[in-house]
Amino acid sequence: MQTSKISVALICGGQSPEHEVSLMSAQNVLNAIDVREFDCHVIYIHKSGSWHYVDEKLHQSLNELVHKTLPVIHLVMGAKDKKYFCDENNHLLSAIDIAFPVLHGQLGEDGTIQGLFKMLNLPFVGNDVLSSAVCMDKEITKKLLKYAGINVPKFLVFYSHEKEKLNFEHISQELNLPFFMKPANTGSSIGVKKIKNKLDFDEALQQLFYYDQKILVEEYIAGREIELSILGNQEQLIASIPGEIICHHEFYSYEAKYIDKNGADVIIPTELAESEIHEFQHIALKAFTALCCTGLARVDFFYSQPEKKIYLNEINTLPGFTNISMYPKCFQYSELPYPELVRKLLILGLEKQRIYGL
Repeated sequence: MQTSKISVALICGGQSPEHEVSLMSAQNVLNAIDVREFDCHVIYIHKSGSWHYVDEKLHQSLNELVHKTLPVIHLVMGAKDKKYFCDENNHLLSAIDIAFPVLHGQLGEDGTIQGLFKMLNLPFVGNDVLSSAVCMDKEITKKLLKYAGINVPKFLVFYSHEKEKLNFEHISQELNLPFFMKPANTGSSIGVKKIKNKLDFDEALQQLFYYDQKILVEEYIAGREIELSILGNQEQLIASIPGEIICHHEFYSYEAKYIDKNGADVIIPTELAESEIHEFQHIALKAFTALCCTGLARVDFFYSQPEKKIYLNEINTLPGFTNISMYPKCFQYSELPYPELVRKLLILGLEKQRIYGL
């Protein structure tokens, strides 16, 4: 007997500077969802914050949504604990079984929308409020990782009202040159500046507090950038094999990630010893558990050379799903195809709410 499909709300766009990256990620997720098992509804959050329903005719061109006029919708509770999207006249559009937020940055992966789903008792893919909020803030992440005994780069923290304390000479003595300056609560390397001299420092100060009221100043780790992916709900966690970023820019910037097609290469670091791979996986799983993560995360490391010392840089609780994104690529290297990865993420989201018992 044929069972009804699971209704998925794929939510994309958002109000953060990573709006366009979200649309690229959502397009790949949408294309990978098995239509035999899942009925997918695309929900677009405009940069202004309004929510819109995306007609199936636009499903193959999500990158153009910002230029479209779309019907405004809202999410409501229905009978028997059902959740529905309704139009402006409160006409029901579709019932929703699970939300798949593909929203990067503020109001998307910082626990905000996860809190909305929790209030509605709506199952959703990915991390809960606590882990989302903790991992979004780079300062809090690093402090908790240090408490868990995990090595992180040395860093300093400054708030916008402390701008006069940002002294180039003092920071240079503390962290050496070069060093990085970055907003505490952005992703995709937005706002990250590599500081090699006083001129770089002065220019960075003119822009950094535009993105956040808190910034990190962090030591530069000379070495390799190693990343791996985690899948699971704290039980039976799966760590992928590591991937490596070979960046052809000065560092792995937003431009290198998403604009320049030749900005970086993603490879399998085949020369890593088995013991090194296991160490990366062990630290990644330890960090995932320590920060109460569920569902998925991408864990980013610096591997200093020639010392071979591992530094955990950050954990991304809602990583990119674009064609060049490391999260799906690491699992592809681990022989988990993209469509099956998406299916597992949806099932994990449903399992977390004890609805889908696989």
